[in-house]
Amino acid sequence: MVQAPVQHLDRISDKWASLVVSALAPGPLRYSDLGRKIAGVSPKMLTQTLHSLERDGLLTRTVTPSVPVRVDYALTPLGQNPALLPTAVKDWAENHFDEVRPARERYDAESADA
Repeated sequence: MVQAPVQHLDRISDKWASLVVSALAPGPLRYSDLGRKIAGVSPKMLTQTLHSLERDGLLTRTVTPSVPVRVDYALTPLGQNPALLPTAVKDWAENHFDEVRPARERYDAESADA
């Protein structure tokens, strides 16, 4: 019966789910704001990811009747804990980019010589 926890791990570790959870960590966002904040995500993938996260109880979708209709997404208390991990990984990647790039270049140069 390991399958259920593995499915949850798959959801949280999914690239797009991690980016959505990280983007929503500071607070609620509209669909269009999420699309702008997450580089490279297609509208179809963003919609699928939002539906999956809502189904799993990690975020809420609030529709406000107006013209045009306003839809906001926010993390639930259940979704706030996983937000810590992708946010930490994102921060680490941004803070260490200048160190990783030269390490990759050294590795590639040494691998080419071998």
